[in-house]
Amino acid sequence: MKRFLWLLAVAAATLAGSALAQSSAPRNDLPQPYRTTRDWGELPPGVKWAAVTAVEAAPDGSIYVIHRCFANSCTGRSEAPILKYNAAGKLLVSFGQGMFNFPHGATVDSQGNLWVSDARGENGKGHQVIKFDPNGRVLMRLGKAGVSGSGPDLFDQPADVAIAPNGDIFVSDSHRNGKNNRIVKFSKDGKYIKEWGRKGAGPGEISEPHTIAFDSRGRLFVGDRENNRIQIFDQDGKLLDQWRQFGRPSGIFIAKDDTIYVADSESGPDSGAHELMGIKKGIRIGSAKDGSVTGFIEDMESTTPDHSGAEGLGVDAAGNVYGAVVRRQMLERHVKK
Repeated sequence: MKRFLWLLAVAAATLAGSALAQSSAPRNDLPQPYRTTRDWGELPPGVKWAAVTAVEAAPDGSIYVIHRCFANSCTGRSEAPILKYNAAGKLLVSFGQGMFNFPHGATVDSQGNLWVSDARGENGKGHQVIKFDPNGRVLMRLGKAGVSGSGPDLFDQPADVAIAPNGDIFVSDSHRNGKNNRIVKFSKDGKYIKEWGRKGAGPGEISEPHTIAFDSRGRLFVGDRENNRIQIFDQDGKLLDQWRQFGRPSGIFIAKDDTIYVADSESGPDSGAHELMGIKKGIRIGSAKDGSVTGFIEDMESTTPDHSGAEGLGVDAAGNVYGAVVRRQMLERHVKK
């Protein structure tokens, strides 16, 4: 009997290990069912697209675009890094002037409030997550302005933010070579609850949590970028699965029907950051339910050594996919053919 129970335990552990080791290689040959336009959206007078970092569709149909003002930084700049559009690309309002150094990740909650992270600290700004109402009024700040750290009230280069269905706030902290490599959980009023994660490549360990998103079941998908995988956790930090078939994740968006869109902006030749060799850059599309990958929007420079593809991404109510392109400084809009 003891041996039988031991064999059952070994079999269960093997199955669990198999589930946690989904390692299907990302494919370059999937269908590409979209046509692409570039530099979508009206810009304020005298402003050019800088490094675009995030695109978020709001419940009312408006679309927020976050960019880095000039080149790759808003430090000392007067431009507004947050631009709000209607579905036709008409600029409705802009805000956030003088508030950010390095705007990075963003999300829109169910009330239409916009959350934006600042992944660089200097000049008494940054290392924060800021919540805005739809008109640009600041409602909440997490972290201390310009202060880097690892405590419950500090961040170091927070990369992204996601809001759970009950309003709890999740922040992925840090960016490349950051101190923390963790997920931090707060209540809806900003009270620290818990955190998990540490630097490493093992199950549950993280190396650059660049993007996070929830599926319809409330599971948290973490783009563990330097480990070339997505790790899936419950809201208490229990590791549920890990997927590698979507490539090297810079951005994740999960629609209400659990269609998942994953932006891979860094695969190709290895620059020393453990990129996936031979894998094309672009946006892979599939199912958050079973991990299947069914489509691929190939980047226009999908095999160049330098980072080129969209890092952030968003999807509007009509199913149009928006790519936030940092190095080439543009906003892409992908429409189904």
